[in-house]
Formats: sequence, C-alpha cells, structure tokens
Amino acid sequence: MSSVFALFSTICHTAVRARRIPANPCTGIRVSSGDYRAERQVATPVQVLRAALRLHYTLGRGGFVLCLLDAYTGARWSELVGLQPHEYDEVNGAIAVHRPLRESDGTLTKAPHTTTPTGKRRVQLPPFFDGLYRGLLSDTAGGAFVLTGPHGGQLRRGAFRARFWRPVWDGVPTSGQAWLRGPILPGFTFNEGRHTHRTWLADDGIPEVGRAARLGYRVPGMAEVYEHVTPETKTRILQALTRRWENSLTGIDHAERRKLASFVPEAADEHYRDEAA
Repeated sequence: MSSVFALFSTICHTAVRARRIPANPCTGIRVSSGDYRAERQVATPVQVLRAALRLHYTLGRGGFVLCLLDAYTGARWSELVGLQPHEYDEVNGAIAVHRPLRESDGTLTKAPHTTTPTGKRRVQLPPFFDGLYRGLLSDTAGGAFVLTGPHGGQLRRGAFRARFWRPVWDGVPTSGQAWLRGPILPGFTFNEGRHTHRTWLADDGIPEVGRAARLGYRVPGMAEVYEHVTPETKTRILQALTRRWENSLTGIDHAERRKLASFVPEAADEHYRDEAA
C-alpha cells in the first residue's frame, strides 16, 4: 500500500510542476506499510516440560515427545507429524526433514520435497532427547508415522489443536485433575514453539548461521555465502539445549517430577531422587 501511495504522490508532484493541478493532495499524508505482526509468545523450558507432561496424560508418550520436539528442534508442524521411522539418523541422533506432511481437501500425503531447498535438513537431537525418541520409535514399530493420534491414526492440525494443544496451554477449569486446571501460557500456539526455539538459541549466543541451519531458512546477505555451521557450533547448540532441559527438571514441583519419573525413569535417576522411597 505504501509503495502505491508513493507512486501516486510522485505522479501528483509531476502534475503540479506541469501546472495541471494547483497542489499535491498527498502532501502531509503519511501511510504506514500496513504490516501487522502479532506479538509472539516465548515459553520457558519449565512451561514446555509442564505442557509435555499434560500431553502425555491426554495423548500418551507421542504427545510428550511432540511437545518437546516443537520447542527443542524448532521444526514445523508439517515436518514433525510427517516423520517416518526410517527418517531417523541413528548415527548422528538426528531427525531428517525431507518430505513434510501436506494436508489438502482432508487428505494427508507426504510432500515431494520441502517448501524451500534450505528446509531440507537434519536436525540433531540433544542426547537426553535422542533416548526419548528412540523409545518412541520402539513403541511405534511397524507404523507408517512416528507421531500419531491416540489410536494410531494420523494427526490433523485442527483436531489436535482443539482437542489437545489448547486445553494443555490454556488449562481446563472443569477438569477432575487439579494439575490440569490452571493455564500454563494461554494462547501459546504450536508455531510459537518454533519462535521459542530460535529465541532460546539467540539468548544462548548461537550465531545466526547456526540458528538458520537448524530451523531451515536462509541467512540474509553475504552471510549465506561466507558463513558456515561448524561442528563446534553444533556442539554448542546441543549443550545449550541440554542445559535448558536440565534446568526445567529442577523447575517443576515434586508431583510433576513423580509423573515424569513414571515414564522417563532415566531423568529421575540422573537429576533427582525420591528420598522418601
């Protein structure tokens, strides 16, 4: 809109100089770009872990892992729900993002490729998360997709959001379970998990080229040509994410720790022990 107005103002100015009109009607008028960007929310590691615990209760282990994948990989919804068992890189402990899931006219299919060339990538999982993902692969052995619904069906964005994601973050005041009633971060969207991941990496001092490679987008300008992701940067990313995970374990309360220990015993063994047991 602003570019159109600028062109119109130029034409009017030319008309004034040619004495076709007495004055430029655009003089003194300011037009903004018209862009509007809603403020993005960023979750803390503790909030992500709490949401993951709730998703485990309502959706099972797959829900727990999906919530953590959202924040700890920054991958898109279509990239995560489209993951298949053979796309896991056991050597490097990474998920391969090659063919995201595409939903069209109610039909879910694997896209032939990512939207952009930079979207095709391997996202390495932190050591603690690699074990969780391997466990999920064992649970879903023989299935076409790694992350599925309660009965093994494919996850659909709208149904997942309404049935699972929104109640987790907004809370369910009428729930019979007290720990599910209060909100965690009202209005938090799945896409904001991607924003959260990038913000975490920025706060941890990861360079732009490292963040871009992990999230699958291009860096602007000459940096795309002359800057590259080194093994040291990859190591720093995994270390930073591991620290955030460990801090989240100490940030949840005792009841939440018990819930986590019931299905992730290795976390309990490493970071806290129930002295009363």
